Amino acid sequence: MFGKNVLTRSGRYLIDKLIKINDTPQKISLGVALGVFAGFLPGTGPAAALFLAFIFKANRAAAFLGGLLTNTWLSIITFVLAIKVGSVILNTDWRNVQYQVRSLFHDFTWTNLFKLSVIEVILPVALGYLIIGIFLGTVSYFISLAIIRRNFHGD
Repeated sequence: MFGKNVLTRSGRYLIDKLIKINDTPQKISLGVALGVFAGFLPGTGPAAALFLAFIFKANRAAAFLGGLLTNTWLSIITFVLAIKVGSVILNTDWRNVQYQVRSLFHDFTWTNLFKLSVIEVILPVALGYLIIGIFLGTVSYFISLAIIRRNFHGD
């Protein structure tokens, strides 16, 4: 019961913050979408979201919120999912990619990082992130646009 109330209050708080932004629903929703997309970039998501919002003239506050949402809460899940999605697309064994990445995290050195195969490890992960980010960014655009229009702007 406690978890559900916290999630409900957190979701309502986020919606309240988004609908109070003084901008068009489209720019706010684009900001959220760019934030969700960029939030999947490990470690740099919110900063990348702000940069993309500046480039695409989207709402920067909404982009930052979207970047925090995905970077903070979904990063572990999307990392594993990115490995699997990228591996499937490139027809490689996702378990091998995951093992190599896990080995790097367990015994990190710059030498080990540069030994990683771009084709076998980095490309599947990057492609997976790109696919997931585009998909969830697009979905978040339409969901946030509907929520903003319904709750406040009335476009």
